[in-house]
Amino acid sequence: MADIESVPNGENNGTPVRCRFCGQLNQTRADMVGSAKCGRCRLPLTGVPHKKFAELDKDSYIHPADSRALATLRAIPGIDTAVKKLLSVTGESAIRVIFTASAVRVTPKQCPDLYAKLQVACTTLGVDMPELFVQQSPMVNAFTGGVERPVIVLYSGLLERLTDEEVLAVVAHEVGHIHAEHVLYLTVAHLLEALANVAIAAAPVASLVAQILSTTMRSALLAWSRRAELSCDRAALLVTQDADVIGRTMMKLCGGTFASKVDYEQFLVQARDFQKNYDERALDRFWADIITSGLSHPFPVWRTSEILKWVESDQYGRLMNGAPEIAAA
Repeated sequence: MADIESVPNGENNGTPVRCRFCGQLNQTRADMVGSAKCGRCRLPLTGVPHKKFAELDKDSYIHPADSRALATLRAIPGIDTAVKKLLSVTGESAIRVIFTASAVRVTPKQCPDLYAKLQVACTTLGVDMPELFVQQSPMVNAFTGGVERPVIVLYSGLLERLTDEEVLAVVAHEVGHIHAEHVLYLTVAHLLEALANVAIAAAPVASLVAQILSTTMRSALLAWSRRAELSCDRAALLVTQDADVIGRTMMKLCGGTFASKVDYEQFLVQARDFQKNYDERALDRFWADIITSGLSHPFPVWRTSEILKWVESDQYGRLMNGAPEIAAA
């Protein structure tokens, strides 16, 4: 896909095309519209309008499993007090110090196309711009942390494998965590995940977490965080406005670099088969629930099937047609 320069000083050397995502005016040949990229955000130039949700209510897209898990979490006596105490002790500032010192901060001058994608996601969902960092890691992952001043971190392994549209989907997913007001609990869930997977499990902070958060609180936090991912996949779809972008991103989470050899349509068939078996076979449902209980995210195929269901729902159609309404979908 060709890159197209932004229009300099209003000159007209070709067909002016305004990017549907970021609004930048670009010059391109008429026969290249649809195959060229915006010179600013590097997203495809097409004539299809892009919907913005200036006053989007989070309850209009939150996944029902997220809502139920959050209600269970909040019903635990003392959970909010414990979470806030833990964050006050561990310090939100530590997150900022770590990434300012060890990662690349994205700005209008540093990785400007990533900054433009962040702006697209934030303006579409109606969220104030957080700080964005890129950190070196082979992991194909990203996360959002902080409370008063959230930060989003993209791992280099993810950026190296995804297309520009797929990167937008990931950035929008993380912005969705901010819009859905996940960051307070999510930050603690990330801390619990880190303690379970890396050497700091032996550090004093591990003992501190155990003292402040009960086993019930820790289990409920991790169970909720997995389901919160389903809501943010929906937020990503509201930004990309193309379910195939979400599906192809999930396909790469499954197949990695081998995904280039995978038939996408067959991957969608696999996702629908998984959902059908989960709904109809108690044993499949049992094993899926047991296995994911030890994971930080739901299975990518499962996430794909959930997006397919939502695209076909009345709830998604109402949102895209400008008539949002709270509904369990």
